Amino acid sequence: MKIKWLGHASFLITSGDGKKVITDPYTSGGFGGAIKYGPIREHADVVTVSHAHDDHNDVGALPQGFEEVSTPGKHEVAGLTITGVKTFHDQQKGKERGRNVVFVIEVDGIRVVHLGDLGHKLSDEEIRAIGKTDVLLIPVGGYFTMEPKDALVVARSLGPSVIIPMHYKTPSVNFPIKPVEDFLSLAGKHEMPGKSEIEIGKEDLGKQRIVVLEHAL
Repeated sequence: MKIKWLGHASFLITSGDGKKVITDPYTSGGFGGAIKYGPIREHADVVTVSHAHDDHNDVGALPQGFEEVSTPGKHEVAGLTITGVKTFHDQQKGKERGRNVVFVIEVDGIRVVHLGDLGHKLSDEEIRAIGKTDVLLIPVGGYFTMEPKDALVVARSLGPSVIIPMHYKTPSVNFPIKPVEDFLSLAGKHEMPGKSEIEIGKEDLGKQRIVVLEHAL
């Protein structure tokens, strides 16, 4: 399986047999130009949308021919199993920013968990609903999502082998969110391979790693 960070909360996940999933496609140039990541041109079989904000749900700008998954529950699409777990975008059970769906994407026998814009620590019930986590795609920039210290608590509660930070301040997003270094200073040892894509197989699981990717767009 390959995981490429396109930018913000958007990843391209490619299975061994070529099935492609795009998560949370942003609107390039959105929010008055605050989102400076380039347009997403990749084709996908499935697109997941954690919530209906423009930096996460611009499915209309993608090459067509995909199935969209945006709701809680178990979905069998394009030969993949994707499970959505209802959470919230804030600490007030959605009163400030609404709901959020965490997606568990099963690819090549590996469970990839995309937290979307999770805004709170997870309850025991939510942790059980998410289940086994092999690869965790986690927002760490705070302000609109969990603060870095809470993101670390969530990461530890799920116990993934691989943690890939997302949704943080870069030169390509002009939001009042924190850079990845704020999370890394708390989390400790990490890898910065200097590329946007990594390949993960079952043989890579069990080794706890934090991998910081470069955005591709």
